[in-house]
Amino acid sequence: MARGVAAAAAALGVVAVLLTAAAAKVCTNTFPSSDSVATHAERAAAQLRLPAGLAARGHGHGHGHEQHLTPTDESAWMELMPRRSLGGGGGGSTPPREAFDWLMLYRKLRGGAAAVDGPADPFLSEASLHDVRLQPGTVYWQAQQTNLEYLLLLDADRLVWSFRTQAGLTATGTPYGGWEGPNVELRGHFVGHYLSATAKMWASTHNDTLRAKMSSVVDVLNDCQKKMGTGYLSAFPSEFFDRAEALTTVWAPYYTIHKIMQGLLDQYTVAGNSKALEMVVGMANYFSDRVKNVIQKYSIERHWASLNEETGGMNDVLYQLYTITDDLKHLTLAHLFDKPCFLGLLAVQADSISGFHSNTHIPVVVGAQMRYEVTGDALYKQIATSFMDMINSSHSYATGGTSAGEFWADPKRLAATLSTENAESCTTYNMLKVSRNLFRWTKEIAYADYYERALINGVLSIQRGTDPGVMIYMLPQAPGRSKAISYHGWGTKYDSFWCCYGTGIESFSKLGDSIYFEEKGDTPALSIIQYIPSTFNWKTAGVTVTQQLEPLSSSDMNFRVSLSVSGKSATLNVRIPTWTSASGAKAILNDKDLGSVTPGSLLSVTKQWNSNDHLSLQFPIALRTEAIKDDQPEYASLQAILFGPFVLAGLSSGDWDAKTGSDVSDWITAVPSSHNSQLMTFTQESSGRTFVLSSSNGSLTMQERPAVDGTDTAVHATFRVHPQDAAMLHGTYGATLKDTSVQIEPFDMPGTVITNNLTLSAQKSAGSFFNIVPGLDGKPNSVSLELGTKPGCFLVSGADYSAGAKIQVSCKSSVQSIGGILEQAASFAQAAPLRQYHPVSFVAKGVKRNFLLEPFYSLRDEFYTVYFNLAA
Repeated sequence: MARGVAAAAAALGVVAVLLTAAAAKVCTNTFPSSDSVATHAERAAAQLRLPAGLAARGHGHGHGHEQHLTPTDESAWMELMPRRSLGGGGGGSTPPREAFDWLMLYRKLRGGAAAVDGPADPFLSEASLHDVRLQPGTVYWQAQQTNLEYLLLLDADRLVWSFRTQAGLTATGTPYGGWEGPNVELRGHFVGHYLSATAKMWASTHNDTLRAKMSSVVDVLNDCQKKMGTGYLSAFPSEFFDRAEALTTVWAPYYTIHKIMQGLLDQYTVAGNSKALEMVVGMANYFSDRVKNVIQKYSIERHWASLNEETGGMNDVLYQLYTITDDLKHLTLAHLFDKPCFLGLLAVQADSISGFHSNTHIPVVVGAQMRYEVTGDALYKQIATSFMDMINSSHSYATGGTSAGEFWADPKRLAATLSTENAESCTTYNMLKVSRNLFRWTKEIAYADYYERALINGVLSIQRGTDPGVMIYMLPQAPGRSKAISYHGWGTKYDSFWCCYGTGIESFSKLGDSIYFEEKGDTPALSIIQYIPSTFNWKTAGVTVTQQLEPLSSSDMNFRVSLSVSGKSATLNVRIPTWTSASGAKAILNDKDLGSVTPGSLLSVTKQWNSNDHLSLQFPIALRTEAIKDDQPEYASLQAILFGPFVLAGLSSGDWDAKTGSDVSDWITAVPSSHNSQLMTFTQESSGRTFVLSSSNGSLTMQERPAVDGTDTAVHATFRVHPQDAAMLHGTYGATLKDTSVQIEPFDMPGTVITNNLTLSAQKSAGSFFNIVPGLDGKPNSVSLELGTKPGCFLVSGADYSAGAKIQVSCKSSVQSIGGILEQAASFAQAAPLRQYHPVSFVAKGVKRNFLLEPFYSLRDEFYTVYFNLAA
């Protein structure tokens, strides 16, 4: 009891000092002199317009004398005591009261537990990426391979150009552009991400070419650090830190340093490069000196004020480093990057995060989590738990993403934030870290469920299909938006390098890191919390686990997982997701039903695993709606549609009014897989160019065939052509369909057909049929579209082949053909469809039209809505 009271008192002391820090100054993301330029987007835009060399001023200076600290954390702290507290000139002794107050401040910051006690309960350990392999051909594997291709495309010399220049070494080639441009103050940040991503990608694939490339980058950076001779390593001058310490405008130098330090640490811990550890230790020692100088020259408050400029996860990487080096200097420095004005708000579990720059502060929470793991201070576990609850309950979209225009809005007021600038990709990357840590500590399924939702809808969504190096910054959530059309849109391979490119290449390099978690003990246990087809070589237990998923379609009633296990005695804990239902959920071990299965729990199976053991899981999966996190009554009707963990987006240019029923099944139905065989695109050739028949905004036009897949043009140029004869509905059409009466349904407007008046209608009348007849131009593979109500009249493209030319109706009896122009204009080739239905596709009834629903992650340039107005 006494120990519990003491611990509580210590925690209250930490809260008090955190709140004191919060009250003592404004807690923001920028310095007062920053001219209110707060978002990364605004800063990048400003700096990319600067004259060459302006952002690179300064030649750097060293704070490089090595600091030797005594071997206790408190004595290391006392070394940082501000000089104004030192007594009597000439090196006199420190006044006892000031020294005592300084020591008490540290003890309150640190908490009552010994600094290196560690937590009372063991955590789950993540499976090594070296031992996890994704199953080829799956969505996750393809995303990984697309990212690997991009990492291999990047040129090492161009990546390190600014580092070499800063160090005074000869730089080869030309620098990359975008945020890595030589005039951009954040330059070098992507290189840090690259080191982390390549280390994890190499562990995930053991690609030898990648290993050689990433090792060469480490070697060059090592040369740069040695040349500068102080431990400092960056692509920009150390003068940037003079400006940060003076609280004057500079773009987040510690943010970039964190990325470089973390990248080097990952090269050591994941890829085994011992040189990288020496480099990150040198950097830590350099910045320990810098921070010490600020505190001694000014005050600790001055240092805390400098944290108002984004510092990334400096606390996180320093806590990680401390676990390797046991150097208390690194532990002390980590404490000094725990942003007290923000963590103090979280410590009292108050949702006061509105107005904060999201991705500045989520990494601070991740660092607080690492502090808990290192020190055992339960306050920081509470901080992370409260923070996750705040995000989940009040600040996250259906995709799991958070932030609007890079900031948090007021709690439960998300309806007004829907725009093109929602759910910054970096925030999702960091929230996944928060949730996986919480699961490792608690085994609570809610955290694994969040991870699944954010990974599927928030991470897989940011790659543009299989295009290497094409990723997105924000995920628009407003109706009628496209990933391609926002402030940033899709990035480019060599001229973007946004913050979200850095986290993006990391995310797709470590897709296997949160599937399996180990628990050591007399009988080793393995928690399987993500259902991603893969194989895990569980070396510590002598067990191999192979996970497979049955392909999922919209007509399926169950999500099915198959686990093949072989090896020794061990316990498997498998996640039963919250989105399933107990009715119909099954777990079958070697044909034996294991009994009732409870959603939101872990199912444990302990046995001696043999080579033919097989565990089958069946989870009922269904449609459901989920209200936007907004407690204002007028927005209660705004809801997202989900199928299990998959957010479904409706193809739409702005309409979001749904026509609901008493049950979801009353207004949403599955698209049969057979409908893919009824899709086609109608084309014409002119002067070496291909044009496609297109239906958009109620008009039929000819558009130039898109050069890439995944465009809105591809959607509008795809039609479901189904015959009047119901007996042919389930047949597979050949290369051409002739002498058949059909209805032509635009791909994105299911249930709506083109009429003979060239309008769209949901009414199936005689005027909605067309006869597909042999092409009037007489070519063997062409067809013409004859109006069902007017034999001899056809759809024609007209003589103008420019994009946007409207389709007209011309009749042979009233138009004299000159030189075969009519015949040519009325003849189309039946081509393979530019778009197909995703296996998980549904039709939702709307007030004005129906919506085609598809998984949000699968969309590229198409226009869509995530939320629907169900009040209509």
